Amino acid sequence: MSSVIVCPSCDLAHRAAMAPASESTRCARCRAPLQRAENGSIDAAIALALCALVLFFLSNAYPLVVIHANGATRATTLLGAAGAFYSQGHIGLALLVFITTVLGPILQIAGLLYQLIPLRRARRAPGQDAVFRLLTQVRPWIFVEVFMLGALVALVRLSAYARVIPGVALWSCAVLMLALAALTSRTTPGQFWHWVDRCRT
Repeated sequence: MSSVIVCPSCDLAHRAAMAPASESTRCARCRAPLQRAENGSIDAAIALALCALVLFFLSNAYPLVVIHANGATRATTLLGAAGAFYSQGHIGLALLVFITTVLGPILQIAGLLYQLIPLRRARRAPGQDAVFRLLTQVRPWIFVEVFMLGALVALVRLSAYARVIPGVALWSCAVLMLALAALTSRTTPGQFWHWVDRCRT
């Protein structure tokens, strides 16, 4: 039985080709994108993952913001933000911030590097299939862009009461958000399994 692809825009079912898509395909009715070409470079994906890893460490090593108010100076990091929520009794919110902005991104980056580096050498990482399935479950819980939006809103509000200086980590988070989005688009399930199949041949 052949696979079926359903258009995300108009729900028209299409019969999927058995071979990996060599070029982008569109819906026959509404022309919405159905499949991306599965001929991406694994080297580009590894480079993006390494870039995201460096940005992640910068985002956690330096302060997000420095606030000057009433003669006092305060600075906080991503982990410090989660710790502040925890110390104020907001345990659920602290866990949410930690999972979505710290644990989720590092799992995605480290998991992809764990799989992609052996694939580049035509090898399979131990537990490769299980790790990739775990990553597909983790990806929806990575909310760096939501965190950035919330941080920008908070900074605008705080600027009326104190002097707010954006830190290195805030800029790193912004670039990390773009790097993770690019990495996700480069390592779709179809593209990943295409690399796996190419490794077997």
